[in-house]
This record gives sequence, structure tokens and C-alpha cells, in this order.
Amino acid sequence: MLYQVRLSVTYHYARPASGGRHLLRLLPAHLPGLQDVSQDMIAISPRPAERGEFTDFFGNRTVEVAIGCDHSEIVFTAACRVDRLVEGPGPDRSGPLATLAAEIAAVRDLGPAAPHHFLPASPRIRPVAAITDHAREAMAEASTVRGAVEALGLRLHREMRFDGSATSVDTPPEEAFAHRHGVCQDFAQIMIAGLRGAGVPAAYVSGFLRTVPPPGRPRLEGADAMHAWVRAWCGRAEGWVDVDPTNGCLVGSDHIVAAVGRDYGDVAPVSGILRIAGGQRTSHAVDVIPLPAG
Repeated sequence: MLYQVRLSVTYHYARPASGGRHLLRLLPAHLPGLQDVSQDMIAISPRPAERGEFTDFFGNRTVEVAIGCDHSEIVFTAACRVDRLVEGPGPDRSGPLATLAAEIAAVRDLGPAAPHHFLPASPRIRPVAAITDHAREAMAEASTVRGAVEALGLRLHREMRFDGSATSVDTPPEEAFAHRHGVCQDFAQIMIAGLRGAGVPAAYVSGFLRTVPPPGRPRLEGADAMHAWVRAWCGRAEGWVDVDPTNGCLVGSDHIVAAVGRDYGDVAPVSGILRIAGGQRTSHAVDVIPLPAG
């Protein structure tokens, strides 16, 4: 599936800011055999005094910029074409959950995709007894690791309420879980906490999701948003499987991967530091537009 992706993130400051240095993880990832990216660009206004690019430990493309002038607004704009080559996972080849710990221990690789990085607590996701108990209950009847992961995603989809005003970017998973509401970040981080508590390595994935308007209604420009879902390691035979608990489904061709990490802190679209006094507000718009093949 071929898409045009456009993203704009704007920060408005009550008083002029200065000395800003930012890390940007805005563009979709190039994943051989899964996702091809072309005609990509990132523009920044005001123009940065310094700009560089590197790949972080988890393989995420990262642009680093420094803003030298005082500014009351900064706008980050990204655009690219993405060819999503995978429809979704094939037949379940994973073994029983009881054997997963031995499979993890047998992995000697410590590269970016090794399951060992995604099992312990991370800065934003720590063990929570209530979430672990909930996960184990949801996964109890599954005969395979992947089946257990899917069962947990479906239960969270059923029991949690999507509410764009209920949480903030800094809301801990245990708080969102206690109230059973939140946005895709909350769904993902709760599921990751539950999987890790049950012994399943789990990663946080940021990206884009194509949304389909109701029949007969036009697609709204800028109506889409960046999305988040979960990547779980289901054993050597199955490997990593992506699950979207917000929508209660396995990830397919409508999901476009941008970055992968242990939690939101590793993949934040914009992070960094700046000198500022007073408040700020943020606005963003995302367009994921299907294109004709060829």
C-alpha cells in the first residue's frame, strides 16, 4: 500500500524562547521487506543554527537541531512517501507461554532487536501488580504466546475507553489503567506493563495510522494523528508481532512505523531543552493519504 504522509507540529510560547535544542523522530522508518520510504524531508521554522542526523541505538532515524534565535513559535514539518509492503502477520508459530522464559534466556544477541532490552522496567513503564494480574487473567486461556498477546490487546480494547482529554503525555500507566481511559499512548503503555509483568518482552511503537471516513463523507485534511501500538516478542519461531490495543487488532498495512523503543521517552516525535518563561501550547496535524500504485 502506497501513502503520502504529511506531519506538522507547532509549539507556541507565551514569551519568546531561546537556546532550543531538539531531537526529532518524525519520519517513518525504512524497514527492508516491510516498509520503504522515499521523497522524505523535514523543515524547521525558524531555521536552525545547527542541524545533524544520526541513528539511535534502536535504529530510529533522529534529526538533531539547535535554534539560536529568540522565537515565539517553532514549526516542524515532515513529508514523505511510504510503501507499506506487509499486510500483517501470518499463521501463529509461537509456542506456549510457559516455555518463553527459556527461549529468552537462549538468545545471546544484545543487538537493538534483542528481547532482553524490552523485558525489564523502563523509565516510563514500571511493574504494577494490578496491571500484571489483569494481564495474566486475560492471557490465561491462550495456548500460545501470540494468542496470549492478542487476548490481552482485545481485553484492553473492550474494557478501556478512548478519551483524548483524560490524560497527558506524562500520565503514568497505572493512573490511566485505574480509570480505564486514555489515548493510544496509554493503551500501549498499559499493555506493555502487563506483558512485561507476565514475562513477555514488549516494545513501544510510534507511527501513523490511516483513518477511513464514514461512507459518503470526505476525508478531513489534518484529521489523522500520530499513533502508538505494541510490539511483543513471541519466541524464536514467531519473533516480533505488532498489536494495536486501541483498535483491538493486529497491525497491518494501514499502520506505518516511525520509531521503536522501550516506552514513549525513546520515540517521542519532538524532545529536547530550551530556555523559556511562561506557558506553551502545542498543535499538530497529520495526513496519511493513500496513493495509486505504480
